Amino acid sequence: MTENNLTTITEFILMGFTDDRMLEIPLFLMFLIFYIITLLGNVGMIILIQMDIQLHTPMYFFLSHLSQLDACYASVVTPQILATLATGKTVISFGQCATQFFFFTTCAGTECFLLAVMAYDRYVAISNPLLYTVAMNPRICWSLVVGAYICGMSGAILRTACTFTLSFCDHNQINFFFCDLPPLLKLSCSDTTNTEIVIVFFGNFVILANALVILISYLFIIKAILKVKSPGGKAKTFSTCVSHLTAVALFFGTLIFMYLRSGSGKSLEEDKVVSVFYTVVIPMLNPLIYSLRNKDVKAAFRKITGKLQVFQSV
Repeated sequence: MTENNLTTITEFILMGFTDDRMLEIPLFLMFLIFYIITLLGNVGMIILIQMDIQLHTPMYFFLSHLSQLDACYASVVTPQILATLATGKTVISFGQCATQFFFFTTCAGTECFLLAVMAYDRYVAISNPLLYTVAMNPRICWSLVVGAYICGMSGAILRTACTFTLSFCDHNQINFFFCDLPPLLKLSCSDTTNTEIVIVFFGNFVILANALVILISYLFIIKAILKVKSPGGKAKTFSTCVSHLTAVALFFGTLIFMYLRSGSGKSLEEDKVVSVFYTVVIPMLNPLIYSLRNKDVKAAFRKITGKLQVFQSV
């Protein structure tokens, strides 16, 4: 019998969301609007932080990198969805699929680590406010960010290598709208047991380890807040954490639901909905979460828009 290997398959067919042509235009418009809002929100946040000197603090330094990640995160998946809905072309080459998977996994992994770094930053700011800028100096901040990127990319290399060295033989239809792990494992014609053990163990470790760092950081934050005597002071101190906690709950909640559920309870249709949420919706929501509840960001936005109005009137 001839042995099949990964060179047998040179392209995949993405099944997407629906076979109903009538739904393609509404879906295209919906994803286009989401993508435009995502780019405007995240790029706008980066520009705002760069332009306002009051936002040149460790907290906003990390937030600018989160915005950069979210813009990249959405750009890995959404343009391909838009192209598929607009042209009806569902074919993606093996190389394109692997590249998309690598960058998507890099962004997701890096965001996990960055959210943990941001939790640690909040702990340092609240527990040692007088020494905050010393403890979180530029060298430390850059080291933490670079470390997050290195860890995210290392995990992506491992997961991509494990996934795309599997054999893909006769079937090349991916029952998904982009190249994600669960449908690719289902499509493989080789024994994926060992690969799944490695991928699942490493993926679970990344999610749970960062969730643990965030949990421990917030336990210390709560301990520090309880020492504040005035109720108003406690509320003001904790308010600086609300946006981060919301972002953490949304991102880690969807990742846990997607990747840490038992196999018996999984459904690809459910996975499609959840994947839309964390690849398209969350990157769009994060800049809104950090701007709507943040007085510094709103003040900086008013200051910049005021300067623009004065410039236009001259």
